Amino acid sequence: MNSMYRTAAVTALGGLLLCSTVACSSSDTADSASSSPSVSSSSVEMTPVAAIKRAAGKNEKITSLSYTMEGKVPGEGAVSGDVAMSVKPPAMRMKMTGESEGEKEEIEILLTSDGMYMGGDSAAADPEMNGKRWIKFPFDSFDKATAETGENPLGGLSSQVDRNPAAESGALALAEDLKKVGEETVDGVKTTHYTGSLPLSAMKAELKGLDAETKKKREKSLKAYEDMGIDKLTMDMWIDGDDLTKQFRTRGTTKSGPLDMTVKFGEYNKPVEIKAPPASEVVDLAEMMNGAEAS
Repeated sequence: MNSMYRTAAVTALGGLLLCSTVACSSSDTADSASSSPSVSSSSVEMTPVAAIKRAAGKNEKITSLSYTMEGKVPGEGAVSGDVAMSVKPPAMRMKMTGESEGEKEEIEILLTSDGMYMGGDSAAADPEMNGKRWIKFPFDSFDKATAETGENPLGGLSSQVDRNPAAESGALALAEDLKKVGEETVDGVKTTHYTGSLPLSAMKAELKGLDAETKKKREKSLKAYEDMGIDKLTMDMWIDGDDLTKQFRTRGTTKSGPLDMTVKFGEYNKPVEIKAPPASEVVDLAEMMNGAEAS
């Protein structure tokens, strides 16, 4: 199989995790400035914690969004992507550029209700693809493999499709050294910049009291950071005048290289329609693997 397809799942997962850090609760513990709908950040000077929690509270209600991401993933090198996603119902379209065996590769990833699709211009050059552009990773097949082996062959990517990276940026409120940097303009939009750092142990402590489903998702994110060898994250968040996240940056240090991912958010709550590619252009990985075992 083309090397791009062998590494794309890992690279995509890294990009998604890096822009979707574990969130803290934003509504139950926020002070009156951050929870009252009648108070605007433009009319009152909020504390950094209140500002982050207020933004997280609004972000959690987002049903769809678009964003770009760019940075470095440990062990994968430079990665950039253009993403549109629907939170309800969960779906995603990502056009990603990364590196595979020292060469620049471009790939498109679609997440639908029945699986993940990967496509790239170089797919037609792979004999195993028979000239078809897309390869399908059906979720049901990988769910079965997960049950049998205890590990998801997609490395957890299937569980990330419903993650809202804007909502989950609220983890920054946990930072003990959280501070306001100042007013800055991002892509023509006036924002307030906040920064802080926190150990993964602080994120783990916040898992107590969460419902089982939410706790499970956040534990997977934490494990992904641990697997990278990260024990501390530095985060920067830019909040616009509507108390929505405009930009979010995550940094960390690992033995395999730096983690440094910046996400810029575009439109919120705009219709996002994700369709699976035509069946005539798709190779099903599960069927391919079954054919290889039978031969």
